[in-house]
Amino acid sequence: MFNNLTDKLNSAFQVLKGHGKITEINVAETLKEVRRALLEADVNFKTAKEFTSNVKAKAIGQNVLTNLNPGQLMVKIVKDELTALMGNESSGINLSKPFTIILMSGLQGSGKTTFSGKLAQYLVKKKSKNPLLVACDVYRPAAIEQLNIIGNQIGVEVYFDEEEKNPVIIAKNAINYAKTNGKNTVIIDTAGRLAIDEKMMNEIKNIHQVTNPCETLFVVDSMTGQDAVNTAKTFNDILNFDGVILTKLDGDTRGGAALSIKSVVDKPIKFIGTGEKMDAIDIFHPERMADRILGMGDIVSLVEKAQDLYDEKQARILNKKIAKSQFGFDDFLEQIKKIKQMGNLKDMVNMIPGASKAMGDNEIDEDSFKHIEALIYSMTPKERSNPKIIDISRKKRISKGSGLDVQELNKLLKQFQQMSKMMKMMQGGGSGKLMQMMQGMK
Repeated sequence: MFNNLTDKLNSAFQVLKGHGKITEINVAETLKEVRRALLEADVNFKTAKEFTSNVKAKAIGQNVLTNLNPGQLMVKIVKDELTALMGNESSGINLSKPFTIILMSGLQGSGKTTFSGKLAQYLVKKKSKNPLLVACDVYRPAAIEQLNIIGNQIGVEVYFDEEEKNPVIIAKNAINYAKTNGKNTVIIDTAGRLAIDEKMMNEIKNIHQVTNPCETLFVVDSMTGQDAVNTAKTFNDILNFDGVILTKLDGDTRGGAALSIKSVVDKPIKFIGTGEKMDAIDIFHPERMADRILGMGDIVSLVEKAQDLYDEKQARILNKKIAKSQFGFDDFLEQIKKIKQMGNLKDMVNMIPGASKAMGDNEIDEDSFKHIEALIYSMTPKERSNPKIIDISRKKRISKGSGLDVQELNKLLKQFQQMSKMMKMMQGGGSGKLMQMMQGMK
């Protein structure tokens, strides 16, 4: 996400390189490039103009601190403004009432049904809630079936009524059902509608009035850019929704919707969808997102993802194996499994400060672990636990079994050996040698 914008903003900051102070002359050229970068990212024109004006007012005449150059100072000012533009602070979902009703709204194809399932799973795992998913889309073929499949997948009950064709009545009955069956949260998945469809807009207005939700969320496909922002304004005029959900943000290299929507409708972005899996949901943190847009990474979010999969007992066992040089390929497979559970690989690399810049134009292959897994699964249990015994004849057999060249296996064995040494050094605090080894590795 935001790759194009990140590159263009970093190019804009290069204009200030070599200057001792930010002046009206050198800042004008930089901000011209910043404005162009924002507009190319499909940011609202008025928003882009106000943004650059605010940056200019804060930047002109500022003395550059001894440990900063003008470009770095401009990055800081732009980061602060980006954070403010996207809402300054994260705004989680309102769960203050013992019984919570959440109404999902949005355009056709915005990803409401899938995100309803993601939100339900998030509430179960992170908030210990007992939600009920409600199928109120009586128009789209197989909409009820889709929600049922999602409900079964995440272990959450779905309320539907194939005989009733009035979504208002379905929503009302679902709430009564939830109250009498021990549910404490209701997520109402409504039909997608066009802002110009008066009948459909009146329908969701009626659902809103009857259910009186604690949270009304507007789900929007971030890849639709300014169209998403304009539609959000129309929906907000009717529903006065509480927050925005941005879906498909992992596929949006521009990011205009994320940067514009808060300033246009003055409602916070609450969650973002970052993939197809049910756990690909993140709370939206404006400051962290500003860091990512500027290529600074997001190490806090990366650590949080890792903590979700952290097992203290397994970690202790792993530490002992590393200390005794008993770390094998089975342990390596387990770590690969955990990394894959953390989500999109390219997204994770971009969370590491400086990693995106270091990668340059090199593409990150989402299937990059497949050939490694194929090689390891072609080894015997004895070979996986003790890779040192893998001689030439064993290499030929493993290579044949995996369908890959012996060179690929040699590369894996070498990288595995280097990684094992690095892990042992990390335990022993050998930071100097560790840095030398990392610089020698790709």
